[in-house]
Amino acid sequence: MNSKKTLLILAGGLGSRYKGLKQIDGILDNGSPIMEYSIYDALQAGFSKVIIIVNRLIPQSYIERLNTISGKADFELHWVYQEKENFLSPDFDFSQRQKPWGTGHAVLCAKNVVQDPFVMINADDFYGKEAYQLAAEEIDMHISGSQFGMAAYPVGSTLSGNGNVARGICTLDAENYLVKIEEQTSIRKVGNLIMYTEKGKDIEIVPDMLVSMNFFIFHPDIFDALEMYFNDFVQSDPEPSQEFYIPSAVQRMIDERKAKVLVKASPSQWIGVTYANDKSSIKDFLTSEVAKNRYPEDLWN
Repeated sequence: MNSKKTLLILAGGLGSRYKGLKQIDGILDNGSPIMEYSIYDALQAGFSKVIIIVNRLIPQSYIERLNTISGKADFELHWVYQEKENFLSPDFDFSQRQKPWGTGHAVLCAKNVVQDPFVMINADDFYGKEAYQLAAEEIDMHISGSQFGMAAYPVGSTLSGNGNVARGICTLDAENYLVKIEEQTSIRKVGNLIMYTEKGKDIEIVPDMLVSMNFFIFHPDIFDALEMYFNDFVQSDPEPSQEFYIPSAVQRMIDERKAKVLVKASPSQWIGVTYANDKSSIKDFLTSEVAKNRYPEDLWN
């Protein structure tokens, strides 16, 4: 049994569609952003270490806030900056780079502070407390250097009423291991149907199709593969805005038979903020959760 568990939060995105730093935008009157609910849920499930990948835009005031919370709630907290030069050779020219290197690089930036199996999440996604309980059980029972895990969600429960969303559509084998994860960036509801467009053609998907919401359960052995794949990526002369995504790295590990990924449907409700107008939905949802006594009004008192 693995007694130590780490939560790795990707909070370095620029939030271009949200028009702000949604990673630290408080939802209710307690001022807690979504990722504090994720931390709260992970601690309740037995996680004891939190690593947050951030960019230089994050205010020092928020860093101080969460540092104080970590002392009060007694969990280990690390801040890691996703710098463009991380894991590049000193003579590599990235002057034309327009944005961060992507989620795969963000995870790689945590290599030196991760020693135990870990869950990787997005800062701006609410995954639900049962997802962390599921992840804790997977870490204790199944996670190894050759077997990872994922909590996936039905696509019908992950849409936004304010525009298209990007989701990783999962193809599974008979034993629920991931065969393929295919990123689609134009998923939306059209009447009563869920559609995406590929090569100019509209394709329908069923509401219970499982999609990746970047809730992966990893072993630290993944870092060696990530470092090698990132080096391959930068050597391929990518476009200035092209990114190295964690699902692409996972897919390559599957294809090269370096790891298997067991996918389980999350028992929790997912909710997130892609657009600024999505905030009212999660505010209503969390208000309801507090009313059901699933969360205290103030997480940290």
